[in-house]
Amino acid sequence: MALRRVLETVAYQSYMPDEVFVADDGSGDETRAITEWAKITLAIPLHHVWHPDDGFRKTIILNKAIKISKSDYIIQIDGDIVLNRHFVRDHVRVAERGFYVKGSRVLLSETKTAEVFLGRGAPYFHFFTKGITNRINSLRAPFLAPFFEKKSSRSDDLRGCNCAFWRDDFMAVNGYNNDLEGWGHEDIELAARLVNYGVMQKRVKMLAVCYHLFHAFNERSRESLNFLNYQKVLESGAKRCVNGVMPK
Repeated sequence: MALRRVLETVAYQSYMPDEVFVADDGSGDETRAITEWAKITLAIPLHHVWHPDDGFRKTIILNKAIKISKSDYIIQIDGDIVLNRHFVRDHVRVAERGFYVKGSRVLLSETKTAEVFLGRGAPYFHFFTKGITNRINSLRAPFLAPFFEKKSSRSDDLRGCNCAFWRDDFMAVNGYNNDLEGWGHEDIELAARLVNYGVMQKRVKMLAVCYHLFHAFNERSRESLNFLNYQKVLESGAKRCVNGVMPK
């Protein structure tokens, strides 16, 4: 299962996070067994935050997890993301007050994903590895990273699979919008409200390398409706959502 491999790459980090949250949108006993294994394997607290399966409710479960976090800074990935061993170290390195961080990811082919499942520890793919796309994102070069760093008020390119933000900024804009149901654009809608609140984007390259495991696409029937909500935030300048980490 992908989650076990993801958590294995957390265990091999060169800089360990203070705590790990698994925000579980209605998975079954297999996920529960993996989190119990991870609680023993990781030398840090792991919290399994779960709610019943009632469709794609990512925003709700993420809000529940972040709300009970005790950490000042949140590094967020998806359950289909495996990490370079310096991923957390790099995010800590670029954390800066007044900014949220937008990272990148390498896309793995189905064949490369199968190789990751067979491996151990934190995977590594170089620029010339076959079976990857977005290969520029496979390069980790801390000495070059400052030349690629960009600060802006952009919000439309955030991907929740590799991002970071200060917890108090997240709480100030009331977290993810629980009214966004189904797949799509909950990350950029959050980013737009952060920007309206005064938190700028810091784009990071050559650091915080991670790899996206191949899988079938999620059902996307509500994508356009969610994007309309994002556009409304841009037009209105809204800083908070009504139904968020503190629900209506």
